[in-house]
Amino acid sequence: MSTQPSKNIDTFDNPKPERDFTIRIDIPEFTCLCPMTGQPDFATITIEYVPNKLCIELKALKLYMWSFREQGSFHEAVTNEMLDDIVKVTSPNFIRIRAEFNVRGGIYTSVIAEHKDDNWKAPELVNLP
Repeated sequence: MSTQPSKNIDTFDNPKPERDFTIRIDIPEFTCLCPMTGQPDFATITIEYVPNKLCIELKALKLYMWSFREQGSFHEAVTNEMLDDIVKVTSPNFIRIRAEFNVRGGIYTSVIAEHKDDNWKAPELVNLP
C-alpha cells in the first residue's frame, strides 16, 4: 500500500445499501498553500455523506488529502474540488464537505459544499420526546 500523496480515492462496497446511514469523517490536519503568498493554510475538513453503493476507503482518503499539501488553492476552490472528486468516484446519495480554515490575516473562512442525488429522498427527521 502506498505511503505517498495520491489523487486516487479508493472505495469499497456499501455493506448496507438498502439502509440510509450517515458517515462522518473529520480531518483536523488538512493543509494546502495560499495561491497568492505560497504560505500554508490549515483547516479542519469534515465530510458527511449518505453512501449509495460505495463508501470511501479511509487510507486512500488520507493520501488524497495529503496530495493538497503542495497545491496552491483558494479555500472555495479546494473545497469544491474535494466534493467533485468524491462524488465522481462514489456517487453518494448525499454529501456535505465543510472546510473550517484557520485564521489568515485576521479572517477565518468556512466553506460548505453539498451534493444531493436527484433520485434520493432524505429520510424524515425523528424527534424523540
